[in-house]
Amino acid sequence: MNLRAKVYVENQKKKIQEELSTRLARLKEEGGKDRDIQRDATVRRLKALVRKMDYRLASIAAQEKLSQERAQAKIDRVNAEKAAKEAPKAGAAKAEPEKKEKKAKKEKGEKQPKAEGKAEGKPEGKKEKTEKPPKPEKAEKEEGQ
Repeated sequence: MNLRAKVYVENQKKKIQEELSTRLARLKEEGGKDRDIQRDATVRRLKALVRKMDYRLASIAAQEKLSQERAQAKIDRVNAEKAAKEAPKAGAAKAEPEKKEKKAKKEKGEKQPKAEGKAEGKPEGKKEKTEKPPKPEKAEKEEGQ
């Protein structure tokens, strides 16, 4: 149900309740018994409409509650993201001086010469892949045409 319809549903319910109370008062003045009043078609219809409006108002209230919970969850999520962003910044500020010291050590140290004939990171027992020359059949066909 549309959340903006709440005002209209409340107004309809008030109007129907007024009609019901006037109908009940008129039937009692005429001397009708309670059993006859409860069996009156107009009274039953008006009571049904009141129940219908109560159901609509309950569904609107449930939607409002759900939308409030969603809004609160969104606010909590945004706050958690902000806190997560701020926490690494504080940790990074402490870690930065350590990084500078490590860089200074690396700059002062000498580089080791690479061993010739061996590539770094490859195991000794494996052979390197070599490029294959193009197939001679294709080259011969191209020359013949």
